[in-house]
Amino acid sequence: MIHSTAIISATAIIADDVEIGPYSIVGDHVEIDSGTRIDSHVVVNGPTKIGKDNHIYQFASIGDDPQDKKYADEPTRLIVGDRNTIREFCTISRGTAQDLGDTIIGDDNWIMAYCHIAHDCVVGNKTIMANNTTLAGHVHIDDWVICGGFSGVHQFCRVGAHAFLGMYTGVNRDVPAYTLASGQPAVPKGINSEGLKRRDFSADQIRNIKNAYRLVYRKGLKLSEAIEQIEALIDEQQELLPFLESLRSSERGIIR
Repeated sequence: MIHSTAIISATAIIADDVEIGPYSIVGDHVEIDSGTRIDSHVVVNGPTKIGKDNHIYQFASIGDDPQDKKYADEPTRLIVGDRNTIREFCTISRGTAQDLGDTIIGDDNWIMAYCHIAHDCVVGNKTIMANNTTLAGHVHIDDWVICGGFSGVHQFCRVGAHAFLGMYTGVNRDVPAYTLASGQPAVPKGINSEGLKRRDFSADQIRNIKNAYRLVYRKGLKLSEAIEQIEALIDEQQELLPFLESLRSSERGIIR
């Protein structure tokens, strides 16, 4: 299952059924779990842990040093979950000692060609990053987010669950859950209603999310006032909780 031209470190731990293609390199302190396939000319450096049933396409660079001038060869990590697709020429860096020390990719993500995920990013589950999506350091991408082609996210920003970034969007503040954003800098354009329909949100739930969005963006309220009104709805409208939490937890401020 490992091509004769591949170079594998003696310290790498690789499951028996992992496939590694021609001229790929697996460096020191790399762990690769069962069912994962690595195509030709891929470089995986460690410390990196890759889960089950991932597919990494040719010419990707996985787990190399962070692009951070403060990095001084500390033993940081990249952790990749299960069933991720990582297409050609993607670059995913390890973490830095200035953060948790880990870059973390969850499960079932679809990461298209030429994407860059920088040091200390945390990517959830079931996200889609179209070609050339770029995440700067310390970015958090929550579950089910879709990033349009050539979109970029500034350091320390968070994109909430089920949000949608249009093509070429430049995010420099937090994007609340469910929000559709576009522009440079990003501005809110409504909620990702089509995505919510595809994920079996009911018509009532989508209506409730739209109403909560209007409290923040259409009613002329202070953010604290909008949060207070949304809090009063939570007991009967649990679908608002991700939206509310993304408003409460924002440290950079939300897009307005």
